[in-house]
Amino acid sequence: MAMGEHEVSQDMSDDDLRTFMRALLEDVHALQKMLDDGIIEEGVRRVGVEQEMFLLDEAMRPAPLALPVLQKLNDKQFTTELARFNLECNSRPYVYDSKCLRNLEKELRHLYRKAMKATEELGGTVALTGILPTLQKTDLGLDNMCPVPRYYALNRAMLKMSGGKFSTHIKGLDELRTTHDNVMLEACNTSFQVHFQISPHEFARLYNVSQAVTAPVLAAAVNSPLLLGHRLWQETRIALFQQSVDARTDVHHSRGMPARVHYGDGWVNDSVIELFRQDVARFRVVLSNAIDESPLKVLERGDIPKLSALCLHNGTIYRWNRPCYGITNGVPHLRIENRVLPSGPSIIDEMANAAFYFGLMSGMLEQYGPIEEVMDFDAAKGNFLAAARRGLSADFDWVKGQRYPARELITDHLVPLARHGLKISGISDEDIGRYLNVVEERVRRGKNGSTWMLQSLASMAKEGGTKDERLRTLTQAIVKRQRRGRPVHSWKLASLTESADWRRSFQTVNQFMDTELFTVRAQDIVDLAASLMEWEKVKYIPVEDDEGKLVGLVTHHDLLHLISRRFEAESVRTVTVESIMVKDPVTVTPESTTMQAIELMRKHGIGSLPVVRDGRLLGIVTERHFLEVAARLMEQMGN
Repeated sequence: MAMGEHEVSQDMSDDDLRTFMRALLEDVHALQKMLDDGIIEEGVRRVGVEQEMFLLDEAMRPAPLALPVLQKLNDKQFTTELARFNLECNSRPYVYDSKCLRNLEKELRHLYRKAMKATEELGGTVALTGILPTLQKTDLGLDNMCPVPRYYALNRAMLKMSGGKFSTHIKGLDELRTTHDNVMLEACNTSFQVHFQISPHEFARLYNVSQAVTAPVLAAAVNSPLLLGHRLWQETRIALFQQSVDARTDVHHSRGMPARVHYGDGWVNDSVIELFRQDVARFRVVLSNAIDESPLKVLERGDIPKLSALCLHNGTIYRWNRPCYGITNGVPHLRIENRVLPSGPSIIDEMANAAFYFGLMSGMLEQYGPIEEVMDFDAAKGNFLAAARRGLSADFDWVKGQRYPARELITDHLVPLARHGLKISGISDEDIGRYLNVVEERVRRGKNGSTWMLQSLASMAKEGGTKDERLRTLTQAIVKRQRRGRPVHSWKLASLTESADWRRSFQTVNQFMDTELFTVRAQDIVDLAASLMEWEKVKYIPVEDDEGKLVGLVTHHDLLHLISRRFEAESVRTVTVESIMVKDPVTVTPESTTMQAIELMRKHGIGSLPVVRDGRLLGIVTERHFLEVAARLMEQMGN
């Protein structure tokens, strides 16, 4: 998700903030004057996109290659993103006419190939996906933040506002609850952002249409079901982006203040100026830059102001449909930036999603007139959240109180409406068929990026292997298939038989440790630990306190030793875990290498290693893991 302009002031005093706020307010006044005087471009529509991507190493893990890749590319259409393992490219704007979508696709493929070539020359590769399946929390430190002043300044400002941490809690098939001390969780997201330039007089009507159609377009396009190994929403980016930069305090929450990433609270009535005024009123300034000459003075002499303060502030507020002001060839314009679509699964899928969106923008307005007269805003907002959570399994409250399952609404009503919308906009029949047939077939089969990923993981779970192997294989399959250029509904499920070297999934402890742990407390009776060992067929039971900190380890050997001392059965049942546990067990961190773990077990003559960070229990590795590795090596040598 693009994080905005790069040139900002690193440290802001109160005077700096007041000066910037005056400039911001003056920009809003100047924009209103430009609207009143008819200075902003009318009578032409243009389209363009931003393509974000992940950079990977040979093991299909995030690779911090952004700066050397950009140096190799030496192309102004490419730029940094928040993380060193992300990259962004920007298309040229195209007049919205007959061949614009085909020309946009051609340019995107060219940019994708350029990025791939430059990355491969550095030993890596490129992946188009909403959230990279192999991302780990250890990838999200400040050492992986791109060295751009704006990113560091934004991180400091957001962290200060949030009280020092960001909390993330997302529930899906699995549940993820975590905290982070910087904004780098946002770097888990990559998107395919669609820009639609429109005339000022039609902005309010088309912005409202964009809000309404965002849900069904997203439902068809979801491609981000996984985060840090957890199966969450069909489009987890929606929840993650809001929470990863949510700096609201409890007081702000209680007052109903929206997050900086938000959908909105109502239809636009008359003008784009409503949205900019709302955002100035609701959201504190977090960044400033050099102040331009007064925009009103610029207008007085007949020139066009940059409105830099307004654009910078707008870049720190992440509406899912964001209003944008820009200047092209000296002419100011307005556009809608639709930010909901994920990157991938393939360029043809992305362009199909864009065509579906553009077609509905025209088709809905012609079919229904002002959308705000036939649909409640709360219904549109609820549809958006339902699409993000459930994708094609969502149900939508549609116009005039009608309710449809997502797949029925899209195939029976919206794809035909989008075809009509593209046709009246002058798009060629060939291109209408090329793109909307992809959407229609994808929805009919119920096979978008998210369903393909989840079905692939379920299929691979039956084949065996570790969770890390399955996630790496999934990522490798994504890279292979999108390079072939075919839409996701035609993709075969990923299989472990196409996996990269499985040994790469046993390089560090966190790749194969057991995290579904059975634990006891020091005050528990030994009989509980013995029962857990018998029921779950394990030989080691970690002992933790109420805060999740490791305080000891009970081993099968300890229990046998206790029994060998011939306690009476009733006496054994009263013995506490604390009396027999190993009180200072040897431990490793998640980042410890496999060889380090093996050496520790050999050195101390032990069969297990609790995995901890800052004293807190995260997992356990045992001799069983290494026996499995040895068996696989022997099998490979035998073949």
